Amino acid sequence: MPNEHEKINYVELPATDLTAVKEFFSQVFGWRFVDYGPEYAAFSNAGIDGGFYQSTLSASTQTGSALIVFYSNALEETQHKIENHGGTILKPIFAFPGGRRFHFSDPAGNEFAVWSDIPAQKKI
Repeated sequence: MPNEHEKINYVELPATDLTAVKEFFSQVFGWRFVDYGPEYAAFSNAGIDGGFYQSTLSASTQTGSALIVFYSNALEETQHKIENHGGTILKPIFAFPGGRRFHFSDPAGNEFAVWSDIPAQKKI
């Protein structure tokens, strides 16, 4: 995608363990990574390009961080993938005007959310 004037172009996030973060996002969301030295890894195939930098900090709404929100057309399946690959559910699936969502943290403790506008399927 070409660069667009005055549009968000890139996002950078902290990571206490770059290896664990790269493995998590590769397995759960299919991201690709390129390392730029031992303390930085750029990602692609995420909807927007970005990178993780080595840090002892993490991004959380509790400390005023912006929240990056993913979309899923299979919310429960996405939640299971996150749990099965080392993510932690911070807020279980809940309804809000316009859909449903949950919050999770990656292995570095960064908080994210996943939402869907598809209603929950009723179990038979």
